[in-house]
Amino acid sequence: MSAVLQPLEARLDAMTVERLDAVCAVENQAYTHPWTHANFIDSLAAGYHCQLLLGGETVIGYFVAMKGVDEVHLLNITVAPAFQRQGWAPLMLEALAGWSRGQGAQWLWLEVRTGNARALQIYERNGFRRVGVRKGYYPAHGGREDAVVMSLRLHEPTSAWGGLLP
Repeated sequence: MSAVLQPLEARLDAMTVERLDAVCAVENQAYTHPWTHANFIDSLAAGYHCQLLLGGETVIGYFVAMKGVDEVHLLNITVAPAFQRQGWAPLMLEALAGWSRGQGAQWLWLEVRTGNARALQIYERNGFRRVGVRKGYYPAHGGREDAVVMSLRLHEPTSAWGGLLP
């Protein structure tokens, strides 16, 4: 069993084309059907919110999110295998939720493979709720895999008098 790497300090920084080789190396370690270099280039070119979580110059994780009208859609969130199970995913989710609120979004949406029990658990622990299933959404060995659609309400509705609704 390999040693768990724990950086002393971590920071969020913008994903850039210059760092995509490191991002793609993590992506290829983490997934059986990884995003390609072109997927990340397209996301950057489209102006999506693409952030890296760095420990020094080491990529701990990253996320890519697309802003819509009153919502943000999380397209990819990944923690490098060497840094998994250390609390980095919830930290990135909170950073994304904070940015999304600042953009005026009411909802944060994502899809996750039905077979990814660990990710489902992380999302649910962080307030996401299952709201549907997309049949055959993900490529899988020998076919397709369904996706669970999840959402997180970012702002509670308020009544006309300013109090929270029941």
